[in-house]
Amino acid sequence: MRLIIKGKKADERPAAIERWLETDWTIDVWDPADTSPELARSLAEADAMIAMRFTADTPPTPRLRLLQLPGAGFDQIDFDAVPPGCAVCNVFEHEIGIAEYVCVAMLEWVIGFARMDANLRLGDWRDSLFVDGPVHGELFGSTVGIVGYGHIGREVARRARAFGMRVIAATRTPRDDDLVDEIMGLDRLNDLLGAADFVVLAVPLVPATRGLIGAAELAAMKEGGVLVNVARGAVVDEDALYAALRDRTIGGAVIDVWYRYPERPGEPVMPSRHPFQALDNVYMTPHASGWTDGLIARRARVIAANLDRFARGEPLLNLLKRP
Repeated sequence: MRLIIKGKKADERPAAIERWLETDWTIDVWDPADTSPELARSLAEADAMIAMRFTADTPPTPRLRLLQLPGAGFDQIDFDAVPPGCAVCNVFEHEIGIAEYVCVAMLEWVIGFARMDANLRLGDWRDSLFVDGPVHGELFGSTVGIVGYGHIGREVARRARAFGMRVIAATRTPRDDDLVDEIMGLDRLNDLLGAADFVVLAVPLVPATRGLIGAAELAAMKEGGVLVNVARGAVVDEDALYAALRDRTIGGAVIDVWYRYPERPGEPVMPSRHPFQALDNVYMTPHASGWTDGLIARRARVIAANLDRFARGEPLLNLLKRP
């Protein structure tokens, strides 16, 4: 069986996957910049491919029977371009790191650890109880609203409950869950927005969620509410978000996913056409919430298991499209 691996981290992935494989595979690494005839021949012979992007301009893959995404998001997959009879699967395992990131974001928002550290490095004790400084907040007793209750949402809920937070969730398919105090359909999104101190976006980017959070939804948020976006930038209307933060319609935001990305490593790119970086009620990170030291190993194990299942003719994991 022949496997093609495509992607920016392809040089690290083969060894990690091979460690767990139990079936025999010939593995080729595809540099996306490669346009050689040898590559075209290799792709034409591939039984399986690991790639986050598959479009109509992907070279022909007539034998392809498994397109395995090395991540969870599938917004760069043109399912109509996938060859007939080819299954498409994704992989998760990022929910642990992202849930921890969300906790850090909420804790930093209420405690102000970085601000206190910066002040004390200057000999400034203004935040101390010894000078009757202002008290900082707690997560205990506050409400987190999770929009999209899948792998990420459930891990956020698990950790939020440990802090004594009230947990509510809105999802396309509500179901009882012992980790949430209330779960509702997306038709009640505004109810969640108005009740939550922190709104965590954890939905996939699909046509129904593109622009899910616009000016009206931001206006529906609780006074002082904080938006935490670990989904995709396009889930939130870019113009509306900037205006709401600039005008302090909402309390603030923690943004890990953006509207502009570099095309090449090391290329300096501002993540939006708006100057979010000039706002003091925003924390900005470069799509790094799930990029942890444990992620690649966990994903490699799941991907290897799926390749073994494919080779043995067994049911596949995390099917997005059946063959």
